[in-house]
Amino acid sequence: MMTRSMAAGRHVRAFLAFAFIFTIAVFSTAQAEVKIQDVVSSKGVRAWLVEDYSVPIVSIRFAFRGGSTQDPVGKEGLANLMTGLFDEGAGDLDSDAFQLRLDDAGAEMSFSAGSDAVYGSMRMLAEQQDEAFALLRMAIQAPRFDIAPMNRIRDQIIAGIQAAALDPATKGEVAWREAIYGQHPYARPDEGTAETLATIVPDDIRQFHARVFARGNLAVGVVGAIDAETLKRRLDELFGALPAEPALTPVERAEPKFAQQIDVTSDLPQTTLQLAWPGIERKDPLFFAAYLMNNILGGGAFSSRLFEEVREKRGLTYGISSALVNREYATALAIGTSTRSDRAAETLAIIRSEVAKMAAEGPTEAELDFAKRYVIGAYAINNLDSSGAIARTLVELQLDGLGIDYVDRRAEFIDAVTLEDVKAVAKRLLSSEPAVMVLGPAISQGAVQ
Repeated sequence: MMTRSMAAGRHVRAFLAFAFIFTIAVFSTAQAEVKIQDVVSSKGVRAWLVEDYSVPIVSIRFAFRGGSTQDPVGKEGLANLMTGLFDEGAGDLDSDAFQLRLDDAGAEMSFSAGSDAVYGSMRMLAEQQDEAFALLRMAIQAPRFDIAPMNRIRDQIIAGIQAAALDPATKGEVAWREAIYGQHPYARPDEGTAETLATIVPDDIRQFHARVFARGNLAVGVVGAIDAETLKRRLDELFGALPAEPALTPVERAEPKFAQQIDVTSDLPQTTLQLAWPGIERKDPLFFAAYLMNNILGGGAFSSRLFEEVREKRGLTYGISSALVNREYATALAIGTSTRSDRAAETLAIIRSEVAKMAAEGPTEAELDFAKRYVIGAYAINNLDSSGAIARTLVELQLDGLGIDYVDRRAEFIDAVTLEDVKAVAKRLLSSEPAVMVLGPAISQGAVQ
């Protein structure tokens, strides 16, 4: 008799073999034009679809707007706990029965919660899609949220929280969130705390699910061996029975507090430095100028100014990077690195000097031309190199309110950025005082300034 683990191993090996081939096939496809279809079901469920029959696999990813920011006060961690329970029983199947069916279908299903959305995904063999979609439908529409698996998953989360609390980096992360976001939900940990998780009962999760899982709250991306007409039926099966609109709790726009220093003192041989300046909205006309500026400053890995000055010239760190942080209710431009504690003040001074130089002078024409070529060429590698990556990109484009032609027009948007645009946005974002966190032995305020 084949055991559950033996069956699971067989299906996983077969699936991973297909998935590897599909990754290669899709990567080849990604180098060419990606044809995205706008598919709308009879019940008004919209999905963006990339058909590809190179390998008989279907990947679906979806997001419901409203993640941990929707956790009620005192029940932080609710959304995260919920996402651990979707494969722990649904419909008339308890946890063991559901997982056996999922193994037999040879499918991979996962859910996760971020601050601004709840995400779900599944990859399946095309020939097994009837069973795979049936299980996904039950997970979405009729999760059981039974007490026994809830308690088990909660205990696992709490154990992880308690273990992480011993890490100074966790202490720094908590201090950073609270200092930057104050009373905003972004200051709260997505996973909650041991105390808040203890207050959650199954009815809390059921109510959260009913409020957030709605058709009008949904973005869907699908890639693989499925046509538009079949997908329309699948969309209605998966999401058609959900409420038309969500019942989300309004969330105010965050006002991140910059121009402050956060010291998290710890007796470590390395000091972690984190800095943040105001960011830029995705819909802002100068967004692409800011994107290119960030690439030149620290987002371009080995080609960036910060990497050159901090690592290559002075050997102060193994790595340093900057990033534009775009969340539903806040934006920022962040820089992070770690360095020897006895050279933390020096490292921080160099970072601030390079940022000030970018704010005052902007980049050179040569730097801008190189950044344009890099970000255009890297897009397919970073966003379109597998079925899962393409599905994720399709969802994120919808969440960001970008058009279905964005992938085709992205290079055009980037090429249109002028040197004057980049200089203007650099001055706008980087001229103010940042928030600075020092995690490690204390360094003087004078060094930070």
